[in-house]
Amino acid sequence: MAVLALLTAGVLVLVGALHVLWIFSPWPLRSREEFARRVVDVPPEKLPSAGLTLAVAVLLGVAAYLVVGRADLVGVPGPAWLSVAGTAGVAAVFLLRGAGGLVSSSRKSTEFARLDLRVYSPLCLALAASCAVIAVGG
Repeated sequence: MAVLALLTAGVLVLVGALHVLWIFSPWPLRSREEFARRVVDVPPEKLPSAGLTLAVAVLLGVAAYLVVGRADLVGVPGPAWLSVAGTAGVAAVFLLRGAGGLVSSSRKSTEFARLDLRVYSPLCLALAASCAVIAVGG
């Protein structure tokens, strides 16, 4: 369980770090326009604010902490059920994002939809599954 928790938390931290980077740069893409089209599927002027992007990064960090806490790799303050409920909540959020992405992107033919079907939604579903396993088996 520890290996799965570390791997899952590592992915969550990496995705969170990407969100922090995206506050300042469209990396790995060349422009904000390309980033907006491929990663968020909105016009550049409708990209999420730096504050919202940072909030997502922080929530991903909290999710990583809950995952390793549920696997007893770090201490989690409060009652024992808190890490179970938190990790199950993380699993539910990623399940909704992954399933929702598959449904909505299957109806579109944009570049984002193609990436959502091939990368974003499957990653969310994999994270949902691993978080669920950790929540139950901790």
